[in-house]
Amino acid sequence: MNKNLLLAAVSLVALSATAPALAADLAARPYTKAPAMIATVYDWSGFYIGINGGGGSSHATWDFVGVGREGSHDATGGTVGGQIGYRWQSGQWVFGVEGQGNWADFSGDNASALFATRNRTKIDAFGLITGQVGYAWNNVLVYVKGGAAVVSNKYEISNTAGALLSSSSDSRWGGTVGAGLEYGFAPNWSVGVEYNHIFLSDKDVTFAGFAGSERIRQDVDMGLVRLNYKFGGPLIGRY
Repeated sequence: MNKNLLLAAVSLVALSATAPALAADLAARPYTKAPAMIATVYDWSGFYIGINGGGGSSHATWDFVGVGREGSHDATGGTVGGQIGYRWQSGQWVFGVEGQGNWADFSGDNASALFATRNRTKIDAFGLITGQVGYAWNNVLVYVKGGAAVVSNKYEISNTAGALLSSSSDSRWGGTVGAGLEYGFAPNWSVGVEYNHIFLSDKDVTFAGFAGSERIRQDVDMGLVRLNYKFGGPLIGRY
């Protein structure tokens, strides 16, 4: 047999013997599973505290009881205050309770249609106790609210030259409804805008030195910008 042919035959036999071992080595390589993806979800649950500020307008109508209407005016101005509350989240639904207190300077006046006087109304403070129902898209929350309101009022009667003739004050209870949009922009922090309407029942007000009483009806509309800090971790992990 030719020497070269003999060497070729030996090489083929050696290659056929090592091929199964190489295939076994390749099959034995371990499979590593890719890590699971984690989606970050904002959690609105927990206690929060914050500040707010904005502006509002109170529409006031004065009627001299038994005689007739003296006129109406809008008492406008600014307000600043704070809020504290608690929210809990179930799926995308968010429920909450909140207490809010504000200083205010909503003031305005009008000339009386019956007498040579001017009637002035001023709201210097108000408070809201409300429940909330909202819907969250991760760190964006929209909500509606409703509950009770209390307003601190001051009323003044002056002459046409502006000299004060008499004044009175009271705290009036009523109801409130509102809606808001809030955005969680950083861990534990959120900013939002909110609209509130306060509706108050008519009330008879007496003034020292004046016979009779004034029946004053009011409602309030206001817009607020709010900044809240929530206690506890705002984010949860989800596979």
